[in-house]
Amino acid sequence: MTELKNFKELNINAEILQMVTEKVAWEFNVVPYIHEKNVVSFCVKQGSVLNDIENELEFLLGKKVILNETDEDTVNFLLLKYYRKNDNENQKNTSKLSTFSDDFLTKLIIEAHNHNSSDIHIEIFENKARIRLRVDGKLKEVYVINKAEYPSLLNKIKIKANLDISEKRLPQDGRIIFENNLESTDIRVSILPTLYGEKAVLRLLKKDATDINLKSLGFSKKQLDDYLIGIKKTNGIILISGPTGSGKTTTLYATLKVLNKVGINILTIEDPIEYTLEGVNQVQLKENIGLSFSSALRTFLRQDPDIIMLGEIRDGETAQMAIRAALTGHLVLSTIHTNSAWGTIGRLIDMGVPPFLISATLNLSVAQRLVRLLCNDCKLKLAVQPEELPFYPKEYKLPEYHYLPNGCSKCYYTGFNGRKAIYEVIPVDQEIKSLIKKNDTQDIHFLKDKNITFLIEQAYELFYKGETTYEEIAPILLSNSY
Repeated sequence: MTELKNFKELNINAEILQMVTEKVAWEFNVVPYIHEKNVVSFCVKQGSVLNDIENELEFLLGKKVILNETDEDTVNFLLLKYYRKNDNENQKNTSKLSTFSDDFLTKLIIEAHNHNSSDIHIEIFENKARIRLRVDGKLKEVYVINKAEYPSLLNKIKIKANLDISEKRLPQDGRIIFENNLESTDIRVSILPTLYGEKAVLRLLKKDATDINLKSLGFSKKQLDDYLIGIKKTNGIILISGPTGSGKTTTLYATLKVLNKVGINILTIEDPIEYTLEGVNQVQLKENIGLSFSSALRTFLRQDPDIIMLGEIRDGETAQMAIRAALTGHLVLSTIHTNSAWGTIGRLIDMGVPPFLISATLNLSVAQRLVRLLCNDCKLKLAVQPEELPFYPKEYKLPEYHYLPNGCSKCYYTGFNGRKAIYEVIPVDQEIKSLIKKNDTQDIHFLKDKNITFLIEQAYELFYKGETTYEEIAPILLSNSY
């Protein structure tokens, strides 16, 4: 038997890995890595009963099996990297679940849930169809599907989401309530016609907001103090900016948890409703029947609200309605797409909101990002070479060392373990209100005198402390305008 070399560099594609289930891989301590013609090669732990394992795998797969012995550490590495073990998952002892069965879709959703995945992407191309999961902001291919079975899988998703299975030319949106082990997951389904067929994206929404805590999100002490002062005001607007997937909605829900009291009427309009909060009146956006952010806001003002939460300010009409709500004595919380907290003001002006109204209503402008953190158990320490860091801020001191992801059993050989939110919080005081009113928003150096910590500073601090990689913060360094 030949021993595998450079196993950490072995890159096994999803089509080969799905030949056996997680249960089979762990039961026999094997990992497939080559599939040629009708022969599948596995690595197996040294000292295993090879004949028994070979016979079992050939029976399950219906193919010729070759077993290559290697050391136990190598096999454990590959098992943890490619077959992340979930003790709660009830898997059947079969080599492959067909996409024709309901079991496959159920298994897929459970797998995504156990991996803390936010989205499932099911897509088809000219020569193959595949499934990817978004985990910690990155997509990972987990299955390759037989193209002949792809339409059946799409139809099953459509049926469960109450969509029209005969409509294949237009986009469709639906919803699935998935229940498993007394837990319920709300799944938003989006179907999009593409060149080679329809693509489906399933967004898994966490219905329970119990674990969301404003104090544990990533604010510094000063930022949290400024934020809490801003949200305790009875009127005005609080805006949180950042790209899709930067955690804005989580920050809003954590804020609502703080503000949610018996004596306060809170109304939200969201797309979609990602968490449910007891005591908060939540409305789902339905633009196809005319229930938009702006139309909902008009109705909200007749519902005697104290606090209004808008999922997003997308256009000038919604921005104007939000300003009107704040002017009439309500506290308005919302999100907006800009690169920085100060850039939010310019964005509102571009939407047609007069500067004097922004000055009169804006309490707090916040920007945030999510940064992946290195696994402390396996990160690699290297001496810093300045030429390798082309975009680092020249005014900051370079660290002597930096770190790269490696991979171990603790992080399932990804090299990363979780994400951290970084924030930029600008409380709008009288000086800032005066500048906004004059439409003087170009020079922002005075913000440093106010001890405002910018995103670029927090991102670089994480890199300097060795908590993340330079590649992870480079987009923040490039996109931030300060």
